[in-house]
Amino acid sequence: MNSLRHAEGHYGGVRSMAAVNGKAMFPCPVCTQAREVRITKKDKPYLICDPCGVQVFVRGPAGIEEFRRLLQHTNTEGLLARLREMERLYRLACTQCGHEFWAEPKLIKTSVFDGGLKGFRCPKKNCDAIVPWEQTQ
Repeated sequence: MNSLRHAEGHYGGVRSMAAVNGKAMFPCPVCTQAREVRITKKDKPYLICDPCGVQVFVRGPAGIEEFRRLLQHTNTEGLLARLREMERLYRLACTQCGHEFWAEPKLIKTSVFDGGLKGFRCPKKNCDAIVPWEQTQ
């Protein structure tokens, strides 16, 4: 197995997805924020997202190869830009309780008169707020 140790954002001789201060970055699977890709003592990649409490460890040879492929073929700005755009469009904040959530079909609230989209119900327990859908997001 080729070493995954990085030098100036390289893993196994391949330019990584993103390099910030020479460190490879990859999005957290929960919040989509870019997180530093670290390497274990056994030369295996992992990332930690402290705000989400997520730890992703890539352990098996097939997973390591696939992760390397993702780092190699993912256009940094392209992927991160798409994730930021998705978050801008579909990540909502409740106007009453401040809870942040993703817009999803089960939360849709429609008008009983014309069936038009009124917004999205806040999923936080005991919050009855409807977050309006803004067409100009």
